[in-house]
Amino acid sequence: MKIAEIFPKEHVVPDLKGTDKQSVLREMCERLSQLGLVGETEPLFEALLEREKLGSTGIGENVAVPHAKSDSTDHLLCLFGRSVAGVEFESLDKLPVNFVCLLIAPPHSTGQHLKALARISRLLKNQDLRTKILQADDANKIYSALIDEDSKFI
Repeated sequence: MKIAEIFPKEHVVPDLKGTDKQSVLREMCERLSQLGLVGETEPLFEALLEREKLGSTGIGENVAVPHAKSDSTDHLLCLFGRSVAGVEFESLDKLPVNFVCLLIAPPHSTGQHLKALARISRLLKNQDLRTKILQADDANKIYSALIDEDSKFI
């Protein structure tokens, strides 16, 4: 699975406004609604909060990959957000999060969901990519950096 298959350019939020985990998750849910990809945002937001109760999706190295299964969609959705200032996300390494890759899957898509999580985690482990994204001055450059790096993987 290539990231481009689930991640169009308009799914980049180059400047997250949220200042904590909950406000960032709400902001990203609202963005999915603005894009016409989900209806009600509250059930999706609640599903993400429930998943966070199991353990933070802040995986370290300034990266969070919040994810949930939801009836809000019938296909895999991916939204990428950047916070230059960083957000407290209760990450495993206690560092603030600059990169939030939200993944929403329909209830029946376990295999696809797990493949996407693994791909995103692997991609964002690259320090050079994270630096490039942090320095990018618009959504197009962020998108290009992600897609270019992803194209290097088989």
